[in-house]
Amino acid sequence: MTETVTEASVILTDAAQTKVAQLLAAEEMDLALRVAVQPGGCSGLRYQLYFDDQSYGGDVVTAFGDVRVVIDEKSAPYLAGATIDFADTISKQGFTIDNPNATGTCACGDSFH
Repeated sequence: MTETVTEASVILTDAAQTKVAQLLAAEEMDLALRVAVQPGGCSGLRYQLYFDDQSYGGDVVTAFGDVRVVIDEKSAPYLAGATIDFADTISKQGFTIDNPNATGTCACGDSFH
């Protein structure tokens, strides 16, 4: 990937950074965590988190240690200031996004507007 690392547009907590680093260590490619906002869900917009080996013009790239977080230019305004966390408890496991730009969510918590 050829990319320019910018100021943090999202925050990756230590727990999330550790989990992403563990998952990336299992892969044998140069990957980054891509976070995107796509149409869908009850409230209109849905988050997508996945590993990507591509970089596109306009991507916002932020490094957290060895972990790179990539956000496309259309999703960046929706995610500015969002915090990505990872929980691993008896009642909850997985990544969560606390987004100050979301004005509401659906009842299932899978989408926002």
